[in-house]
Amino acid sequence: MNRRTRLLPTALALATATALLATSCSSSGSEDDDNSADGSPPAATARQLGGGPVDQSVDVPVYDIDGFENDASVVAALHAKGRKVICYINAGSWENFRPDSATFAKTLQGSDTGWKGEKWFDIRKLDELKPLMATRFDMCRSKGFDAIEPDTIEAYNQNSGFPLTPDDQLKYNRMLAQLAHERGLAIGLKNDLDQIPALLPDFDFAVNEECSQFDECDRVAPFVKAGKAVFHVEYKLDTDQFCTKAKSLGFSSMQKKLDLNAWRKPC
Repeated sequence: MNRRTRLLPTALALATATALLATSCSSSGSEDDDNSADGSPPAATARQLGGGPVDQSVDVPVYDIDGFENDASVVAALHAKGRKVICYINAGSWENFRPDSATFAKTLQGSDTGWKGEKWFDIRKLDELKPLMATRFDMCRSKGFDAIEPDTIEAYNQNSGFPLTPDDQLKYNRMLAQLAHERGLAIGLKNDLDQIPALLPDFDFAVNEECSQFDECDRVAPFVKAGKAVFHVEYKLDTDQFCTKAKSLGFSSMQKKLDLNAWRKPC
């Protein structure tokens, strides 16, 4: 099921995981961040939608921002504030607005994903996609990012236009993890719940959308049990509907609006 949101020009600040983004912790943050009832510090999170500058004022350890739309100076400024910075890259579908869009052959492009100007990749074509993804990951490394969040990496259970299998997806996702690790970057698994047991050793943290709404959060919990962070967001549920369980599972969770403006309500 494809429930991802469009993070492309987005800044996401997360209170979690500073050591290679692989251990869970919390940090205080914005005006919404009062201490929780049990006395533990809350997770502070924020997103900024639009092509403007990243709001660097949120006092949290980790930012997740678009890799193409932010240059090295933004990453350096966040590092100077003590932040870790994740590079958002669409690794599973072609986008016609990206500066490298012409490098992806038509034969790699399948059905529309449901997002304007975007088509699923034929992830079976590893020999063609690997160097293209490597170039994108090189960009993240050259800008000084600490980690990568590859999006749309569960094409096998979508209407991609290709006869993709779970094994095709495992091979592709592991290829992405290898590319990141070869460059000294951590990498997060975005959704793809069915393959968490197989991919847990390959990925350093998880990014999840709406596991509470669909009663799936227990399926993401193996990351925390392995000492790896889970960054979790809900859009339709209020915090009183998911924060108790999210905290018990060790997630860094927040509520956001679907337009991904600066508003957030952290657990």
